[in-house]
Amino acid sequence: MPVSAYFQSALVLIGAAAALFASAGTFAIAAFWVYLAILAMVFVASFAMLDPGLLRERMRPGGKPPPLGLKLFTVVLLLHLVVAGLDRGRLHLSDGIPPWLQATGLAVVAAAYALVLWAMRVNRFFSSVVRIQFDRGQRVVATGPYSFIRHPGYAAGTLIVLASGIALGSWLAAVLLVVTSLPFLFYRAITEDRVLLAELPGYREYAGRVRWRLIPGVW
Repeated sequence: MPVSAYFQSALVLIGAAAALFASAGTFAIAAFWVYLAILAMVFVASFAMLDPGLLRERMRPGGKPPPLGLKLFTVVLLLHLVVAGLDRGRLHLSDGIPPWLQATGLAVVAAAYALVLWAMRVNRFFSSVVRIQFDRGQRVVATGPYSFIRHPGYAAGTLIVLASGIALGSWLAAVLLVVTSLPFLFYRAITEDRVLLAELPGYREYAGRVRWRLIPGVW
C-alpha cells in the first residue's frame, strides 16, 4: 500500500480532531473522543482487511482525482464537525441531546461503518465514484450484504448521515448533515443503479433476485 494512503488517512483523522476540538475550545467532550476512536478503528481495519487495489481505486478512481461532487461532500462532513464543536463547546444552541441518545448515535455510526467495511471486504469494486470498472474486471457481487440489498454502502452512508450529528450531541450539526447530504446519497444510489443496470453484464438478473436498493422490504 502506498505511503500516501496512510498519510491521507492520518490527515483525515487529524483534520476531524482539529475541527471538533478547535471549534469547541475544549478537549473535555467524551463523545468527540469516542467518535474519533471509531474513525481511527475504521482506518486501521481498512488497511488490515481490504484489497490494496480497492484502496487505490477509492483514493484515485480510474487513476483520476476525486470529482467535485465528492470533494464538496467531504467539505460538508468537515463542516458538520465544526458546527458540532461550536455548538457543544461555545454556543450551546442545540446541544441538549440526552446522553442515551448520543450513545445510540455513536453505536449506529459504528455499526454503519462496520457495514461499509463488510461491503468493501466482499466487493473489491467498491469505488468512490459511479463508474463501470472494466479496467479492473468488474463483475456482479452477490455475496455478503449484497445478498440482501443492492447498495449496502449507500445504506450505511445514510445511517451515518442520520446518526452522526446526534452522536456528536448537536441538533444543528445533525440537521446540517441530513439536509445537505441525504439528497446527494440518494441521487448517487439511483444514478449508480441505473448505470449498473445499463452497462454491467449480469446486474439486471441480480437486481431481479435482490429487489431492494437500500432498505429491505421498503426500497
